[in-house]
Amino acid sequence: MTILIDQPELIGSRAEDQNLQEQTNELVLDGGFVVPKTMPNDGFVAPEINSFGKTFRDYNAECERQKSVEEFYRLQHINQTYDFVKKMREEYAKLDKAEMSIWECCELLNEVVDESDPDLDEPQIQHLLQSAEAIRKDYPDEDWLHLTALIHDLGKVLTLPKFGGLPQWAVVGDTFPLGCAFDESNVHHKYFKENPDSNNPAYNTKNGIYTEGCGLDNVMISWGHDDYMYLVCLLCFESNHNCAGAYSSRSTKI
Repeated sequence: MTILIDQPELIGSRAEDQNLQEQTNELVLDGGFVVPKTMPNDGFVAPEINSFGKTFRDYNAECERQKSVEEFYRLQHINQTYDFVKKMREEYAKLDKAEMSIWECCELLNEVVDESDPDLDEPQIQHLLQSAEAIRKDYPDEDWLHLTALIHDLGKVLTLPKFGGLPQWAVVGDTFPLGCAFDESNVHHKYFKENPDSNNPAYNTKNGIYTEGCGLDNVMISWGHDDYMYLVCLLCFESNHNCAGAYSSRSTKI
């Protein structure tokens, strides 16, 4: 018996994506990235343009994301102060928001889109999986690195109500030191002039409250998902929860 199934008619961008795959033997990912199906030495070949057709990490490129990303950095640069970071570290060091496995936490990122990212506007779980798979292709024997790629942005759950519902300027985006002058290499540096710390004589010199060579352990960094995940991982190691355990169904306080 033969079963005939009508093929759906593809329209718009979906038809274009299929034509691109047939003509160039390339795979079009959901996020809009184009990746060759055949990769030399089975390694990951990164695309040259982002999902908006621009070069990666170009914060001044005119596209639909540019204005919202710049507004994000304006808010971040104004509100991330030394006192704010101290308050956040004290609050979230309690790790009393939830207890769950790594994968349960990954699934929560279906609800999070990073407003600071000029290259992608997809849920963050896609970013986690793409990162982990790309690194697994390039470094197949470094399982610790695969795990690092998978969990590196889990702290972005801080934007969800269960974890305090912090505004995105307090969770995502580039990080920078507090307690000293803001370096001009920071993205959209001009907005730091509205940060209260810029007018504080104790904080607005090159070294600020620090001595040269004091080490990063003694430097206050802007608060966000990276610092939060550091606190979570620190608890894991102090409790003898190794990475292999965290990768399975073992629950961790966060």
